[in-house]
Amino acid sequence: MSIAHRTVVAADTDTRLDRWFRRHFPQLTQGALQKMLRTGQVRVDGKRAEANTRLLEGQEVRIPPLPDGPKPEPGRRPVSEDDAKELERMVLYSDASVMVLDKPHGLAVQGGPGIVRNLDGMLHALQFEAEERPRLVHRLDRDTSGVLILGRTAQAAAFLARAFRGREVEKTYWAVVVPQPEMAEGRIELALAKMGGPRGERMVAVDDPEEGQRAITEFRTLDNAKRRAAWLELKPYTGRTHQLRVHCAEGLGTPILGDGKYGGVAAHMDGLSNQLHLHARSLRLPHPEGGMLEATAHLSPHMKETFDFFGFESPKTPKPRRLALVSKR
Repeated sequence: MSIAHRTVVAADTDTRLDRWFRRHFPQLTQGALQKMLRTGQVRVDGKRAEANTRLLEGQEVRIPPLPDGPKPEPGRRPVSEDDAKELERMVLYSDASVMVLDKPHGLAVQGGPGIVRNLDGMLHALQFEAEERPRLVHRLDRDTSGVLILGRTAQAAAFLARAFRGREVEKTYWAVVVPQPEMAEGRIELALAKMGGPRGERMVAVDDPEEGQRAITEFRTLDNAKRRAAWLELKPYTGRTHQLRVHCAEGLGTPILGDGKYGGVAAHMDGLSNQLHLHARSLRLPHPEGGMLEATAHLSPHMKETFDFFGFESPKTPKPRRLALVSKR
């Protein structure tokens, strides 16, 4: 490749120079880019530039011959400009070890049969200045919105994964269920087992704990709409597949609004979104560098509309990036 020049377009205005390179030349490693910046091979409008230089529409970037990058991982696809910007908007917090995303409803965390667009396949777009791409340490269902934690290094990812496995993470979910449960608060202990069927695999509650996996959820009602529906706070103490959905539908007899898989027609209400009303509101977990990290995510748009419809008044959500390390160990 010979020396090239590219003009910055409006969509890339205010993008850091290193992120601009990461977006347009994903094969280029951060180390190689830093070397080219140090030696003055990369220039903006003819002048030497730093990795954190903010680009403006109309500026010209000098692109030297680029080294061949590592072969892409199997299944990894180029990330479009629109997807890259959407991913950046999801970032609530980032430091050297941890990144926190506000995952939207409908985005699959990992690939699978028929799933091409997924978060794991696009995480290299969130590598930014780091030497490694971020790594998943836990998962959310495709139709569940909210807080998702990533490790930015292999060491941090291993630490965070151990915290999730060791149940050191306090998880708080919000859900809208229909109708209101008979009990205002309590504890659900129902073992879960996987069962096949004509509409695919699903989890079911089983009476004999030895036939399934132990699953525990605490719940409390935060508000209700004349018993037609209720806003629940859910705290799972185990992390089973579809645990909250099954515990609400079978344990409480009140499926999550929009959850046709486990609630059938009873999970839908006229005039309201049929999307799943389950939101990973917050996480509190140990930080790899010490202390505790607290993360909170805004309600997804369809849940906010439902809250407005029923008159549920949720506490003020911290602004994006308002995450604090507390209680040093």
